[in-house]
Amino acid sequence: MITSGSDKDSELLRIQAARADITLNAQFDKAFIIMNALSAIIASYGLLADSSSGVIGAMLVAMLLGPIAGLSLSLVDGNHPLLRQSLLSLLGGTGIVVLCAFIIGFLHTDIPAGNELLGRTHPNYLDLMIALAGGAVGAYAVITPRIVNAVVGVAIATALVPPLCSGTIFLARGELDNAFGAYLLAFANIVAIQFSFSIVLWLSGFRKATDQFFRSKKVVWLNGVSLVLITLLFIVLGANTKEVIGKMLFETNARKILLDELKAYQGAQLLSLRIDNNDGKNIIRVQVNSPLDFTAQDVAKFESKLPAAPNNLPIELRLRHVKVKVMTRSGDRFDIQLSQKDGATDNSP
Repeated sequence: MITSGSDKDSELLRIQAARADITLNAQFDKAFIIMNALSAIIASYGLLADSSSGVIGAMLVAMLLGPIAGLSLSLVDGNHPLLRQSLLSLLGGTGIVVLCAFIIGFLHTDIPAGNELLGRTHPNYLDLMIALAGGAVGAYAVITPRIVNAVVGVAIATALVPPLCSGTIFLARGELDNAFGAYLLAFANIVAIQFSFSIVLWLSGFRKATDQFFRSKKVVWLNGVSLVLITLLFIVLGANTKEVIGKMLFETNARKILLDELKAYQGAQLLSLRIDNNDGKNIIRVQVNSPLDFTAQDVAKFESKLPAAPNNLPIELRLRHVKVKVMTRSGDRFDIQLSQKDGATDNSP
């Protein structure tokens, strides 16, 4: 297929316009500072309130995607001034987010961590794949004006500000393990977005660096760093994925076993199950509603049937029993004497 001169000119203009937009959005200016500060405030309070809508709002306000796009373009174009500007903007924007989140986290250490906060402390391989796909969509949206709305989807899928705020809030509380996990997620998102962004730009004709690839050691080194980082993240988060899946299977099997055991106790219902790692052992905390009492022997029997933990630590079952009454027009549905007399087998309350 022969491409006409007008088509080539149109393609060149499209690439030049995209370069100009990416370069502009990578600037560290007043709007960039204000929007990232507001995003950090929204995200921090959304996380503390365990509000998913607040967290999503912060993603849409944040402007950290601009410097990452500039970083990607600088690597495929070999544009060193843009590389320096994008890195400074990214570091500056990250610093603003961390500062705002630390102040808020320090002021509200009494608020317990909810699912929105804790959910960003255990990054895995799946998070990395989401970020890679999100970066590709973001790059395609930037160079294709008619689908700019896709940037909204990228902001939601590859959230940069919420994990930064999560890590900083935990840092303000002195919970270093959780802080590290959230910061690792933020770093993985940034690297993955930049990597896939660069690939899409290169495939779309942004190839100034290609001509100097074998002449400039600096260009080779910079792109090599990006490749090494993404490879290391695949290894680290792949290991995290195995650990997370192991914990999920352990919890699922423990729940199934307890549900099966409780069938022998009329009216007993398993309300919640939580596994914590304290004092060198796995503590399984369960809450059960039941009209009948449980003994230490019952708990020991349940504990003996639980599966081995993936971390090979000993297991201790702690059962919180809430006694209930289920009344019918004939009286207590689970009256002990009535149950023994009737030999009832219906376990439903």
